[in-house]
Amino acid sequence: MTRFVHQRHKPPTALERPRELVVACAPLRSNINLSHIVRVAGCVAVERVICCGNAKVVDKIARDGADSVTIEVHRTLPPVLAVLREEGYRLVGVEQTTHAVNLSDYQFQRRTALVIGNERLGLTEDLLALVDDVVEIPVWGLPFSYNVATATTIALYEYCRQFPGG
Repeated sequence: MTRFVHQRHKPPTALERPRELVVACAPLRSNINLSHIVRVAGCVAVERVICCGNAKVVDKIARDGADSVTIEVHRTLPPVLAVLREEGYRLVGVEQTTHAVNLSDYQFQRRTALVIGNERLGLTEDLLALVDDVVEIPVWGLPFSYNVATATTIALYEYCRQFPGG
């Protein structure tokens, strides 16, 4: 017998406190990407995902995340970011830009809004003007960037690594 035994449907790890993390997405081209983001948000106990445009979560992809995450749909992101800033969130964009901080070197604040760009355009200039910081995920091969759902997953994991108890 092996010392590793598969544990299917292992119960989630309890948090000491709720996460103070919000994911705010620019209008995405693919509801599949949004659904993957919602699924991961559920896995890491993010309670709120903000999206824009004609956003629709595909339950079959998002799975339990569709039930455990509050999805807010807005027409545009800039007014939402203004409200989040007023609520005390640090607005952190995920993008390849000048002066971006390597994700592994960045120290998140507990109260953070992770701002995610469109699959093709990334974070547009008007959104980049609104964020407090930008983090970049290193790419060592081709293509030159990660899929939006993958990049969001990596950034969420790093935030949770820094705040494992919530």
